[in-house]
Amino acid sequence: MLTCREFLQELTDYLDSTVDVELRRKLEAHINECPNCFVILDTTQRTIKVYKGMQPQEIPEEVHVRLMKAVERKMAATKAGSKHSATKPGANA
Repeated sequence: MLTCREFLQELTDYLDSTVDVELRRKLEAHINECPNCFVILDTTQRTIKVYKGMQPQEIPEEVHVRLMKAVERKMAATKAGSKHSATKPGANA
Protein backbone atom coordinates (compact mmCIF):
# COMPACT_ATOMS: atom_id res chain seq x y z
CA MET A 1 0.00 0.00 0.00
CA LEU A 2 1.29 3.44 -0.91
CA THR A 3 1.60 6.21 1.64
CA CYS A 4 -0.18 9.53 1.17
CA ARG A 5 3.18 11.15 0.46
CA GLU A 6 3.91 8.63 -2.30
CA PHE A 7 0.43 9.19 -3.73
CA LEU A 8 0.96 12.95 -3.84
CA GLN A 9 4.35 12.53 -5.50
CA GLU A 10 2.71 10.56 -8.31
CA LEU A 11 -0.49 12.60 -8.59
CA THR A 12 0.54 14.71 -11.58
CA ASP A 13 1.67 11.68 -13.57
CA TYR A 14 -1.52 9.86 -12.60
CA LEU A 15 -3.64 12.76 -13.84
CA ASP A 16 -1.58 12.92 -17.05
CA SER A 17 -2.02 9.12 -17.51
CA THR A 18 1.73 8.60 -17.74
CA VAL A 19 2.10 6.04 -14.93
CA ASP A 20 2.53 2.38 -15.72
CA VAL A 21 -0.29 -0.11 -15.15
CA GLU A 22 1.11 -1.45 -11.86
CA LEU A 23 1.59 2.00 -10.33
CA ARG A 24 -1.87 3.06 -11.53
CA ARG A 25 -3.32 0.01 -9.75
CA LYS A 26 -1.47 0.94 -6.52
CA LEU A 27 -2.59 4.57 -6.75
CA GLU A 28 -6.21 3.58 -7.31
CA ALA A 29 -6.06 1.13 -4.42
CA HIS A 30 -4.77 3.93 -2.21
CA ILE A 31 -7.52 6.31 -3.38
CA ASN A 32 -10.13 3.67 -2.51
CA GLU A 33 -8.70 3.26 1.00
CA CYS A 34 -7.78 6.87 1.85
CA PRO A 35 -10.59 9.42 2.00
CA ASN A 36 -8.15 12.35 2.23
CA CYS A 37 -6.33 11.42 -0.96
CA PHE A 38 -9.65 10.73 -2.68
CA VAL A 39 -10.73 14.29 -1.88
CA ILE A 40 -7.40 15.68 -3.15
CA LEU A 41 -7.74 13.74 -6.40
CA ASP A 42 -11.39 14.68 -6.88
CA THR A 43 -10.78 18.37 -6.13
CA THR A 44 -7.78 18.48 -8.45
CA GLN A 45 -9.71 16.83 -11.27
CA ARG A 46 -12.61 19.25 -10.83
CA THR A 47 -10.23 22.23 -10.77
CA ILE A 48 -8.58 21.06 -13.99
CA LYS A 49 -11.99 20.78 -15.67
CA VAL A 50 -12.89 24.33 -14.64
CA TYR A 51 -9.63 25.80 -15.88
CA LYS A 52 -9.68 23.89 -19.15
CA GLY A 53 -13.02 25.49 -19.95
CA MET A 54 -11.78 29.04 -19.35
CA GLN A 55 -10.27 31.45 -21.82
CA PRO A 56 -6.82 32.80 -20.92
CA GLN A 57 -6.98 36.21 -19.29
CA GLU A 58 -4.30 38.86 -19.60
CA ILE A 59 -3.14 40.56 -16.46
CA PRO A 60 -2.44 44.29 -16.36
CA GLU A 61 1.17 45.22 -17.19
CA GLU A 62 1.69 46.77 -13.73
CA VAL A 63 0.64 43.51 -12.06
CA HIS A 64 2.92 41.51 -14.38
CA VAL A 65 5.91 43.71 -13.53
CA ARG A 66 5.24 43.47 -9.78
CA LEU A 67 4.82 39.70 -10.03
CA MET A 68 8.08 39.23 -11.92
CA LYS A 69 9.96 41.41 -9.41
CA ALA A 70 8.51 39.37 -6.53
CA VAL A 71 9.55 36.11 -8.22
CA GLU A 72 13.06 37.47 -8.82
CA ARG A 73 13.36 38.52 -5.15
CA LYS A 74 12.16 35.11 -3.99
CA MET A 75 14.59 33.29 -6.29
CA ALA A 76 17.47 35.52 -5.15
CA ALA A 77 16.59 34.93 -1.48
CA THR A 78 16.37 31.19 -2.06
CA LYS A 79 19.70 31.16 -3.86
CA ALA A 80 21.32 33.28 -1.12
CA GLY A 81 19.86 31.01 1.56
CA SER A 82 21.23 27.88 -0.08
CA LYS A 83 24.66 29.47 -0.46
CA HIS A 84 24.57 30.62 3.16
CA SER A 85 23.60 27.19 4.51
CA ALA A 86 26.34 25.54 2.43
CA THR A 87 28.95 27.76 4.11
CA LYS A 88 27.78 27.05 7.68
CA PRO A 89 30.01 24.66 9.60
CA GLY A 90 28.40 21.24 9.62
CA ALA A 91 25.85 22.20 6.93
CA ASN A 92 27.03 19.39 4.68
CA ALA A 93 27.34 16.83 7.48
